[in-house]
Amino acid sequence: MDQAQQLRNVIKQKNQKNITNAKVLTITSGKGGVGKSNTAVNLAIQFRRMGKRVIIFDADIGLANVEVMFGTVPEYNLSDLIYQGKSIREIITKGPEGIGFISGGSGIVSLNNLTRDQIDYLVRSLQQLNDLTDVLIVDTGAGISDTVLEFVIASPEVLLITTPEPSSLTDSYSLVKALYKNPNFVQNGTNIRLIANKVSSAEEARAVYEKLEQVTNKFLGGSISYLGMVPSDPNLERAVRSQKIVSLEAPTSRASKAYELIAKSLMGQRQDTYRWGISQLFNHFVNKC
Repeated sequence: MDQAQQLRNVIKQKNQKNITNAKVLTITSGKGGVGKSNTAVNLAIQFRRMGKRVIIFDADIGLANVEVMFGTVPEYNLSDLIYQGKSIREIITKGPEGIGFISGGSGIVSLNNLTRDQIDYLVRSLQQLNDLTDVLIVDTGAGISDTVLEFVIASPEVLLITTPEPSSLTDSYSLVKALYKNPNFVQNGTNIRLIANKVSSAEEARAVYEKLEQVTNKFLGGSISYLGMVPSDPNLERAVRSQKIVSLEAPTSRASKAYELIAKSLMGQRQDTYRWGISQLFNHFVNKC
């Protein structure tokens, strides 16, 4: 039995024993600058106000949007867990209102070079998140890359952020197309839900969704669903410019109320899946060995 097969067996055994109660949400976008990380942190705030324990896993390699908005620099990241033997609790940084934050750092790009012992420790560590959180939010990088696709493929529920700009819609479709063309993608195992950001009205948000849904259905034979919208709001724009979180800075603003509605909608829906997003993710990376 080769090393890659041994590693796959480790993941498989761990996943078979791991039935989660935590809700796993992966937030992604076809391009940068459309509000992906902003959505992640604002939804985290709204979940906390609903009494939920929340951890954000920042998988946006090379950027530190979440930690900038949180105003904190992690002492440790995923690499320290893998290579320095840090515990999962040690690499969780506390953000505003008690939100947990894990920086993926460079540890993500080296996942397909791990030894059996490292994989085993990583999976056992990540399984502990099920006891530490009610909602796990994965903030992926923007655009189309192997890393982004692996996160999306591994996730039971994906929130796709787009804006009415034609380039944003085109990039969102390109991401969905790349996903559908990936041989590891299981269409009925991942629920892709659209959030229309920076829209002028509910009607414009619906139009954004319908455009993307139509081309997805026509050319890919697939489907995405509509989750909600975040309106253009000067409070949100000011918060973004100041690298702040609008749900904290202006909790009664239109944007904050929109995030609240989206969070309530997500928590009101059951996530019925046999997979746990993060553990399954590493199975995908190991399968590429």
